[in-house]
Amino acid sequence: MSVTQGRFGERAMRRAMLDVADQIDADTQDARLLRLTNNAVYALPAEEVVIRITRSQGLQPRVDKVVALARWLQEVDGPANRLAPGVEQPVRSGDLLATVWEYLPNHEPAPTVTDLGRVLRAFHGLGEPPFRLPVWDPLGDARSRLADAESLPDADREFLLDWCERLALRVADLNDRADRGLVHGDAHAGNLLRDRNADVVLCDFDPTCRGPWQVDLVAVAVGEARFGRAGAHKQLAAAYGYDVTTDPDWPLLREARELKMVAAAVPLLASTPGIATEFDTRLHTIRRGDHSARWTPFADLRR
Repeated sequence: MSVTQGRFGERAMRRAMLDVADQIDADTQDARLLRLTNNAVYALPAEEVVIRITRSQGLQPRVDKVVALARWLQEVDGPANRLAPGVEQPVRSGDLLATVWEYLPNHEPAPTVTDLGRVLRAFHGLGEPPFRLPVWDPLGDARSRLADAESLPDADREFLLDWCERLALRVADLNDRADRGLVHGDAHAGNLLRDRNADVVLCDFDPTCRGPWQVDLVAVAVGEARFGRAGAHKQLAAAYGYDVTTDPDWPLLREARELKMVAAAVPLLASTPGIATEFDTRLHTIRRGDHSARWTPFADLRR
């Protein structure tokens, strides 16, 4: 099936973007697609907004949380991208939900993992918002993505569900004994922007939760192994002041991250052939217990 087709394909996402833009009275003449992974993200530079559409209905409950969290982060002046002012959030388009954010054009120099370490220290130091956040639950996240699977062989579904079951007791134990705090949930340099003052801020709060703070140091370490980003983890550890690969819970944290990196593709298999191929590659390496096999970022496989 073409990347443009399917329930969550590019054509459907563009129709939703146009509908959302119409609802907020935004001109789409210069609209461009920035990302087509778990969210379809469109920039409308002339309107100075970004429209972010959730492609998985199983993940839609996150959207209200994201809106509440973004408002709180603005109140406490947290290092975070801001929602677009004057827009009632979230915005519904048919059975899809979208959020609208301030557009931040690229500023040089590009944010680095050193910036990430510093921003995460500040983010973790904010404490918790005055509303309940979900507890870190990488297994629930994976299961919700399986619920949206349009094209998943039964053997793969069974393997992923069994993987979740194998991790369940270990994740519950870590959550019970961890020093829980604010966790971004997908902390890597690709989720950094420079705001209008050129300060580095975080974006993408879909997975933000309450849990072990170490979770936010795992993505870079695993990404170094899987994507060949040599030296990134050492820079992050130095900037943050902690090397997560020395943590007693590192094996579990690594495995939970890899589960997320595999399951993230499940809702998109039918609409994005490149992602389907990469999904097969990742699952094959997990099945054979290969922790060093190189993967390709899903964001590089949109077309």
